[in-house]
Amino acid sequence: MAVLKPEIRTVEVIRYITPLREGGSLPAITEADDGFMYVLKFKGAGQGVKVLIAELIGGELAKLMSLKVPEIVFAELDEAFGRTEPDEEIQDLLKASQGLNLGMHYLQGAFTFDAVVNKVDALLASKIVWLDCLITNVDRTARNTNMLIWHNELWLIDHGASLYFQHALTNAEAQGKKPFPAVKDHVLLPYATKLDEVNELHSKLITKENIETIIDLIPDVWLDEIFEEVTDKRKVYRDFLLTRLANSNQFTQEANEAGKALV
Repeated sequence: MAVLKPEIRTVEVIRYITPLREGGSLPAITEADDGFMYVLKFKGAGQGVKVLIAELIGGELAKLMSLKVPEIVFAELDEAFGRTEPDEEIQDLLKASQGLNLGMHYLQGAFTFDAVVNKVDALLASKIVWLDCLITNVDRTARNTNMLIWHNELWLIDHGASLYFQHALTNAEAQGKKPFPAVKDHVLLPYATKLDEVNELHSKLITKENIETIIDLIPDVWLDEIFEEVTDKRKVYRDFLLTRLANSNQFTQEANEAGKALV
């Protein structure tokens, strides 16, 4: 099985366009020095770099599974950026976010996925539900689907609420074995009738080497903000994801049972 070799470009943010106030951490549409617009997640917001790490890992795992996600970039905020911003809350956020942040390519003209209107085939729905069980993503509900329709295709956005184990960094391996009861609220669960097929394929596709390659993308400067005296700072994420993967039969069965309960 081939090991993916993802590459994350680094851009410099040159213009703050508008905040996306539906996001709890005040993400914003920005323009970078490459001429493209990005939805920027700020390290100075809310739960800081942990959200950016979850976004990075979730997005790269989704790409490995051939799911569509906007391009992820590292986004540099210069010290002088935002000094002329009139909104005091936003100015404080920009000051606290100087340095390396995370951006996702802005899908201009996309509209929010609606499970009532937009139909999803069983295999695609099952892949998304399985991924969200793997990364414990609690934020793909009917109230907030975090999916967009762009050029008639389904795109996944916002994985910042996944990997919630990292907000209470105890035993990552033990956390990886825990059930994922939030799957019962997943917006695509009623259509995810091929979870066993997806589990059979992707539990082998996502290898230890793939996981290590993705975790190696996490910038040292982000890890340094979370861990102070841990030598192998990436081990926490490796242990969690490898344990989740080793127990994929359990969370697949859990999702199947939750789906049957909806009928």
